[in-house]
Amino acid sequence: MAAARRMVVIGGDAAGMSAASQARRLRSRSELEILAFERGQFTSYSACGIPYWAGGVVNGPEDLIARTPETHRGRGIDVRTGTEVVEIDLTGQRVLARDLDPRGEGERWHGFDDLVIATGARPRRPDMPGIDAPGVHGVQTLDHGQALLETLESTRVERAVVIGAGYIGVEMAEALMRRGCQVTVLERGDQPMSTLDPDMGRLVRDAMSGLGIDTVTGAEVTEVITGEDGRVRAVATKVSEYPADLVILGLGVAPETALAQAAGLPVGDYGGLLTDLAMRVRGHDNIWAGGDCVEVLDLVSGRTRHIPLGTHANKHGQVIGSNVGGDYATFPGVVGTAVSKVCDLEIARTGLLEAEAAAVGLKFESVTIESTSRAGYYPDARPMTVKMLAERRTGRLLGTQIVGREGAGKRVDIAAVALTAGMTVEQMTALDLGYAPPFSPVWDPVLVAARKAAATVRAAERH
Repeated sequence: MAAARRMVVIGGDAAGMSAASQARRLRSRSELEILAFERGQFTSYSACGIPYWAGGVVNGPEDLIARTPETHRGRGIDVRTGTEVVEIDLTGQRVLARDLDPRGEGERWHGFDDLVIATGARPRRPDMPGIDAPGVHGVQTLDHGQALLETLESTRVERAVVIGAGYIGVEMAEALMRRGCQVTVLERGDQPMSTLDPDMGRLVRDAMSGLGIDTVTGAEVTEVITGEDGRVRAVATKVSEYPADLVILGLGVAPETALAQAAGLPVGDYGGLLTDLAMRVRGHDNIWAGGDCVEVLDLVSGRTRHIPLGTHANKHGQVIGSNVGGDYATFPGVVGTAVSKVCDLEIARTGLLEAEAAAVGLKFESVTIESTSRAGYYPDARPMTVKMLAERRTGRLLGTQIVGREGAGKRVDIAAVALTAGMTVEQMTALDLGYAPPFSPVWDPVLVAARKAAATVRAAERH
């Protein structure tokens, strides 16, 4: 009887454990041995839920865990938590794993037939005085979330400073407001949410200020100031100082690929691993990668991008597991869809921003419209702003951004489908969307934007 192949997985969250689970569905234990290493204590969890755990909206961490290590082990996946892979030997087809428990087995080599790299991403931590002081927290893993909750429960936190106003930054600002903190958000750019065009980001800033969140833009942080006890006391910028009992780093993330790069594996312009459509690392038949450590093809621009989202990671894992398990699957790419909220303000985007479209040489027209989530006469109709980009001459949809109240955010999915299908804004105007006064005006706001974009493209063509 032939020996079982061995699949080794580095990283126990979405991509890694989805790959392991899918491969196990396709291959029995006698056919495929699966060994997974996770340096933290949790597996298969929703990092996206950490701000809502911190804000008391959901319990945690158990509510954020889809499958525990014990569940995976019961399904024939040997999960080693508290274990970090510190070296990949491609020639010898083995990895060196280190038990982080001083009482454990130390370092040991493990061979593989197929290697899955799902090391995720790391929070950006600027190199400045005080950045590692007690009370300064990144928010990327459940272990980070656990450390944050311990600080919130053991320390009197009245004033919090969030550095960075991206998705995590604005979500954590809401979470801390819910806990009764006075919150200041410091953003280096001209507006919060650099994932939006500046004019749309301005709407977010105005709404955040209206909610009581002090949002300071153009703020370049230079130092985290500590007190005599060594804990954080304030955050300094080039022009001012902001008192703080707690600091949250919301500066985004970078692909965690140091281990892979040390092994000589290829990375792209954003530092993420480069793969083919089957999620196989380029140039290597038995090395796979997925999740926040990879770059993916942007179907709109035709270039690779780093877009760290759990939706992508789970799909990557399914593709990898199918291929390792002997089936066949591919991951064609993304259009860059994301949605978030701060209190009752919903923020969404898909496709390209103006600067992104210009950077890849696309000529475009952009339009912005104001509408409501329901028929204007129906109770509780809420305002929303929709911005749409269309390519000149062809009218191809390039991107859509939405900022509004209840009912606004998920409308971005209409545009995401249109982008994936390569539709023009003219074609979008004929979409047969659901209508009733409690759900939408007769012309859905996305279609209103499409109509205006189509008219603008036609007018530009005449001139």
